[in-house]
Order: sequence, then C-alpha cells, then structure tokens
Amino acid sequence: MATLEIKDLHAEVDTEEEGSKEILTGVNLTVRSGEIHAFMGPNGSGKSTLAYAVAGHPKYRVTSGSVLLDGEEVLEMSVDERARAGLFLAMQYPVEVPGVSMSNFLRSAATATRGEAPQVRHWVKEVKQAMSDLEIDESFSERSVNEGFSGGEKKRHEILQLDLLKPKFAILDETDSGLDVDALRVVSDGINRYTESGDKGVLLITHYTRILKHIKPDYVHVFVKGQVAESGGPELADELEESGYVRFTGKKEAAAQS
Repeated sequence: MATLEIKDLHAEVDTEEEGSKEILTGVNLTVRSGEIHAFMGPNGSGKSTLAYAVAGHPKYRVTSGSVLLDGEEVLEMSVDERARAGLFLAMQYPVEVPGVSMSNFLRSAATATRGEAPQVRHWVKEVKQAMSDLEIDESFSERSVNEGFSGGEKKRHEILQLDLLKPKFAILDETDSGLDVDALRVVSDGINRYTESGDKGVLLITHYTRILKHIKPDYVHVFVKGQVAESGGPELADELEESGYVRFTGKKEAAAQS
C-alpha cells in the first residue's frame, strides 16, 4: 500500500502588496492508496497552494514541514523526480504548449515516468482506447498541447494523461471547473476508472459538491486559512452544500453550489 503523508506543511508566496505571505499554515494529511479525499474550502484558503507546493511549483516556497511518499522526502526531489516517483497534478488552468503535439507529449511523458519507451503498437492501442473512453476525437492527437482547446477539452486532456501515466497519487485541482453536465460526467468517469484498481489515491480539490455526486469520496476535508479545519465523511460535503463555510470562517458565505 502506497502512502502520501503531509506533515505540518508551511509554505509562502511573494505578493506585490505584502511581499512574502504565508499561505499554508500547518497542513497535516495522510492519503493511502485506494482512498479518495475531497478538499473543500472558501476562495483564498490555500487549496491550490497545497497542490502546487506538493508538486514542486517554484512560485511556492515550503518553509517547514515534510511531504513523504512511501517514506521518501518529496521536498528533496525535483519536479520530474516527483512525477517519476508517482505524483501527478491536474492543473486548474492547463497551459498551452505550441509546437508540441499531444501524441509526442504523451509518449514522452510515458517514457519518462515508466523508465522506457512504450512499444509503439501497444501504445497506439492504449492511447486510442483512452481517447475513446474520454470522448476525445482522434484528430486531437496531432494538435499542439491544449492550443485552442476549450476549457472542457483541456480538462479531458488532463484526465487522458492520468489514464495513461497511472501515477500512485493524483492531485486534481478543480478539475470540475468550467465543465458542462456532459463533460463533468465524462471526466468523472475517467477519474473513477483510474481509481477502480484500488491501488491509486486521489486528492480532489473542488468548490462544488456536484462532482461528488459522480465521484464518491472516502473523506472530506474543510480547508480554511491554510490548514485542515475539519475532516469527516461524505456527510460533511452535504453540510457544506446546505450551510456553506460560515461555521468555519464566521462569515456568511454562499452555500457550496451543487
């Protein structure tokens, strides 16, 4: 069983207004293979900062704490080493990569994470099946990565990577944002296929409970002021949908949208 353990993680970011600002104020979380953890919280609470800090984005400086993947210190790894170790980040705003086709990008990523190039015949079949499952037209394989893609198409491409790379742990940063009802179903089905083997772990960051109607979390965490304020089961998401975050922030917030 694989384990991702975050211990007392603190991180800061430079801002124009305040200079260095601490965003993560002591995050503690353990995710094991076979578990789905949903992270919910008000805007500006630090959910995306946690995702990028764990993945190794240079904008976010970890000042103390540790992130262990099967006992190995992730914070000592480069970004590509983290990916090869089994971490995957689906970004809230996937970037465009002009001049690099999806097919070349995906095969290069698979080669890097698997340690050897996939056999061409098997790889072509694997990609075609994954694209079909996500209702992605085959013509997209020759287009530049995310260039000219709609928001929903970009999110499907993120889940296509997840399907093909099969990391130990997936951190999904608002993968449901900008999706219509049909795209939400397709993306959710892709995430569920990834987890169905029982040996993968997911940290699902979301503002909305609607994706949790398709993906059933084992744990729900409320993230406020840079740390986990409360943890519970799926019933906690139901409470947030009904009452919002006022119990945690003291402010009257709009209820989480369904």
